[in-house]
Amino acid sequence: MQDSLRIVLDIQELDMKMIRLMRVRKERRKELEQIADLRQELHAQITEKSQEIENLSKNIQAMETKIQETSAKIKKLESQQSSIKKVDEFNALTQEMTAAERERISLEQRTSDLVDKRVTEEDILQKIKDSLKNSEESSLALEKEIQASIQLINEEGQALRAERDALATQADPEILRIYDRLLHNKKDRVIVPIENRTCSGCHITLTAQHENLVRKGENIIFCEHCSRIHYWQDSEALEGSSVATRRRRRRAATT
Repeated sequence: MQDSLRIVLDIQELDMKMIRLMRVRKERRKELEQIADLRQELHAQITEKSQEIENLSKNIQAMETKIQETSAKIKKLESQQSSIKKVDEFNALTQEMTAAERERISLEQRTSDLVDKRVTEEDILQKIKDSLKNSEESSLALEKEIQASIQLINEEGQALRAERDALATQADPEILRIYDRLLHNKKDRVIVPIENRTCSGCHITLTAQHENLVRKGENIIFCEHCSRIHYWQDSEALEGSSVATRRRRRRAATT
């Protein structure tokens, strides 16, 4: 059974490399999305600020029209007052003119405030436009670098997939089917060694009987806690596999 696991273990190593590549590719694509989101947000701010400035301009224009109308009303009252002979009528026109003058002053002040606000908003709009321009210029090279990185990841992934497909033709179909199902569920190593009577996948201690069954290597033995397939890492049947090579490198690093 250990012999049957050997090829699937090599397949697992390729799958782990592909999973890592996919994670890196996902992160790189996320970076592209963040750049696009920032650009989109700046465009939205420009649209919103432009609309706000347009509304202010319309309000200013409406205020200026009211000021003109109020000024015309004052002039009309002044002309009427010059021909009035009665004191009470004269006083009534004076009060009306005074009220109209107060209204004009109020309109002029409100118009001035709106003009000041429009100037401020126009300055903010220009800063947003400058920010967008700088963002587009600075992100152009970064986007090209990310896209080139994704292309290299895709090419490496295709090469790993071709190698995996070739190995799959040599694997035990039943073991490969079980392995593929477990890999699909966990997206991580599903054929793991026992280390110090502990599953190296879920890190839960196993029984001595379980360890003996794995050591014998006569059948596929699943972890009773995480359902991973166990193998005995010092098995001679696994010598020459990528797992054995990786184990030797790990031992050399510790010594």
